[in-house]
Amino acid sequence: MSVEPPTDLQPDDVFGPLTRVDVDPLPWLATHREAGPVARLDLFGNPVWLVTRHADVRAVLGDTATFSNDFAHLAAADDDGDLGLSDPGGLGFRDPPDHTRLRRMLAPAFTARSIAALEPAVRRVVDECLDAVAAAGPGVDLVSVFADQVPALVIGELLGVPRADQVDFAALAAGRFDLLQSIVAPLDSAAQSLVLLRDLVARERKDPGTGLLGDLVREHGDTVDDEELAGLVDGLLVGGHETTASMLALSTLLLLRDPAAADRLRRDPAAVQGAVEELLRHLTVVQVAFPRFARADTVLAGQPVAAGELVLCSLAGADRDPRWAADLEELDLSRPALQHLAFGHGIHHCLGAPLARLELQVALPALLARFPDLRVADPAWQPAFRQRSIVFGLESLPVSW
Repeated sequence: MSVEPPTDLQPDDVFGPLTRVDVDPLPWLATHREAGPVARLDLFGNPVWLVTRHADVRAVLGDTATFSNDFAHLAAADDDGDLGLSDPGGLGFRDPPDHTRLRRMLAPAFTARSIAALEPAVRRVVDECLDAVAAAGPGVDLVSVFADQVPALVIGELLGVPRADQVDFAALAAGRFDLLQSIVAPLDSAAQSLVLLRDLVARERKDPGTGLLGDLVREHGDTVDDEELAGLVDGLLVGGHETTASMLALSTLLLLRDPAAADRLRRDPAAVQGAVEELLRHLTVVQVAFPRFARADTVLAGQPVAAGELVLCSLAGADRDPRWAADLEELDLSRPALQHLAFGHGIHHCLGAPLARLELQVALPALLARFPDLRVADPAWQPAFRQRSIVFGLESLPVSW
C-alpha cells in the first residue's frame, strides 16, 4: 500500500527521520544513507548531524567519551533560545557516573532470572486483556483495548503503581514522543508526568510497596532523592509502555496483512522468538536515539563536528542499511536474528529490552490463537500512523473476528 508523507515535509527538514510512508522510513532517509555517512540538517539555524549507517550509528552510540547525553546541553540551548525546557530526569539524558549509579539501581529488576519470574504475571495480564477484547467484540480498536493495555499493566505491576494511577501515566506517555505540535512537546509532557510521580514517590516513602519502586525506596532511599526517583520511574513507565504498545499494534497489522505468517506464529512456538526479532528490526519503532552532543571538536566518519553540536542517530535508517545485511527493506519472519538497533546500543541500550521481548513473545501468538479469524474490520480502512513522533505508532487498529 502507498501512503503519501505530509506535503509540508521538505527534503532537508529535521523531521525527515521521523516520518514514514506506511511502516517504511521515507526514501529520503535511504538517499541520505547512500550519499554519505553523515548528513547535515538544520534546527533553528543550527547544524544537526544525521547518522544513518549501521556501523556509524553503533560507533556513535558506543562512544561516550566523544558524545554526551547530558541534559545540560539542552539546558544551554534553553538559556540561549528560551525554549522553556525542564529536566525530564531518568537515564536517557544522563552521562556516567550519574548514569552508571542510577542504572545499577534498576539492573537487578531486569536480569534474566527476574524477567523469567515475571512471565506468569505477563501471561495473566495478556489473558486478562484478551478477555476484555472478547467481551468488547466482535469488533474493537485493538490499540486501545489490547496494545495499550498490556504494557501499561505489566510495567505497572513491575513498579507497584496502583492501577488507578496507570491511566493518567499512560495518557502522558503517549504525548512524550510527539513532535507534531512542538519540538519541545515531549519535555512538556515529561514535566506533567513528574508532577504525578513526585506524589507517588512521596507515598512510597511513607509506606513502601512490594514493587520495584518500593524496593528502590527500601534499598536506596538514603542515597537517591525524590527527583531522581521520580525521573527513574518516569523513564520506566514511558519506555515500558509506549514502545511496546506501538510494537504490539504495528506487528499485529503486519501479521494481518500476511495470513501465512500469522498462522505460523499461531501454530509453531519455535518460530515466535525469531519472528519477534525481525519485527523489532523491521519496525524499529524508536526511530532515533536520544540526541548526542559532541564534547569537543571531533571528526565523525570524515565530517568535522564542532563541540556542542547535536548528532542524531537514525535507528530506523541503520536497521535497513544494506551494508550491514541484504534485503533489509523486506520483512522476513524466517530471517536469522540480526544484531539490530531497535533497543539502541552501548550504555544506553534499553534496560527493559528483555521485558519488551517477553511481552511480544507472549502477547502476539496468544492474540492470534484466541482469535484465529482476526482481521481488519473494513477492507477499505486506511491506517493513520503517527508522523513526526520519536516513537512510530498506529493511532488505531479496528479489527473484527
